[in-house]
Amino acid sequence: MFETKISIIVRDDLLDWQKLNVTAFLTSGVLGAEPELLGERYEDASGQSYRSLIIQPMIVLVADKAGLARIHGRALSRYVDMAIYIEDMFATGHDAANRASVRQYETEALNLVGLALRDDKKVVDKITKGAKMHP
Repeated sequence: MFETKISIIVRDDLLDWQKLNVTAFLTSGVLGAEPELLGERYEDASGQSYRSLIIQPMIVLVADKAGLARIHGRALSRYVDMAIYIEDMFATGHDAANRASVRQYETEALNLVGLALRDDKKVVDKITKGAKMHP
């Protein structure tokens, strides 16, 4: 149904709460870049309205630190726009601090704990090769 694929890749050695936190933040990065991914509001049979969700399924994968770096490099080499989350961001409390923590590192030195991308299915599959489904 979709020609594109959304993949979120988290580092496999994170604590469960960290994986969930990273996934939530990275999802917002995908939606923020493409607001048309937001569907219509939901409504239950009683007429209660609920917030909209992303219209496209997402896959959550895991990779070790080296694998995540390879995926990052592949995405960069294909000029695929992505959202990233680095380890330092666990210690910050707001968006400006998150951006400042990323800004202090060169691309190759980012201590990535997760990234998210949306692109053509085949491109995403090539980029994420080696990552495994989150258990």
